[in-house]
Amino acid sequence: MSRRGQPLKLGPVRTDVRGAEAALAALWAEEGTETRAYTGNLIALTAPSHQKRVREALAGLEGRYAGRQIIGVLDGSEAVEVDAELVQQPGGLFIERLTLHAGEEQLRGAILPLLRPATVNHIWWGSDLPPGGPLLQELTEIADQVIADSLSLDIPPARHYALADLSWSRLAPWREALAQVFDRPDACAQLHRVDTLRLFYAGHNQLPARLFAAFVADTLGWPDLSRVTFEPGKCGRENGDLCGLELTGAGAGFTLAADRSGLVRQAAYWDDQSERISESHLPTLSLTEGLARLMVLPGRSGTFERAWALARRSLP
Repeated sequence: MSRRGQPLKLGPVRTDVRGAEAALAALWAEEGTETRAYTGNLIALTAPSHQKRVREALAGLEGRYAGRQIIGVLDGSEAVEVDAELVQQPGGLFIERLTLHAGEEQLRGAILPLLRPATVNHIWWGSDLPPGGPLLQELTEIADQVIADSLSLDIPPARHYALADLSWSRLAPWREALAQVFDRPDACAQLHRVDTLRLFYAGHNQLPARLFAAFVADTLGWPDLSRVTFEPGKCGRENGDLCGLELTGAGAGFTLAADRSGLVRQAAYWDDQSERISESHLPTLSLTEGLARLMVLPGRSGTFERAWALARRSLP
């Protein structure tokens, strides 16, 4: 650690693709002992405007899941410039970070030689702009996992990699909260009555709510989202987060409503019984926490893939 208690960082050293490994070797020699985090590769592709957010998210991973981080900053440069550095993590281990600055076309062929062999490869498309060229396709050929806001970027699941969606990860607390409502056998017995779903979301991004609706529809056996309505909500949460939901049918109803503090109010009623009310904490996952949930088990999820396909078919 540094004198001020901050993680030690060696570099960055400006080089090119051919000199990247030598630059890292020189930094290891400067550090003295190679206390490397022996885990996978994480390739994060992003725009200059999102570079700070991406770097902060990667720093929060603390060296877990990826001992080499490769950040591709799509700034349109004709030549590929590489910044090599070692960044110490809690516990004393170091991760290797290579930041490449270039256009999307120029990064083709530049990233593959920098991957450490025989490890898991995570690809994160960390930009709001959809991939427009063959770069992502090239990387998915060697990917074990592709992480993206896949519905907004229209990146479909594929057989040769596991697609992991950041919105899906951030919605995990909502899926768990809804499941808890039906943990009671008497509540679960009312599910056959439910025939409509209203979803309330914060901000202007409706796509995470649509993905959640597809999960509910798939669970209940609905063939499409025709029974679902989407409405803007006012809960003070981040753009795209859910604010609440109402599942209703003949003589039965189940609601969840969240506020800015993360408190969710759960209510249920059926027949002539009085309304059952409870409260629980609904955490809002940070970008780092969302990434970590996806990277810890980089396998395919049939539940997610069915929900993704159903949500995609519902888009205009």
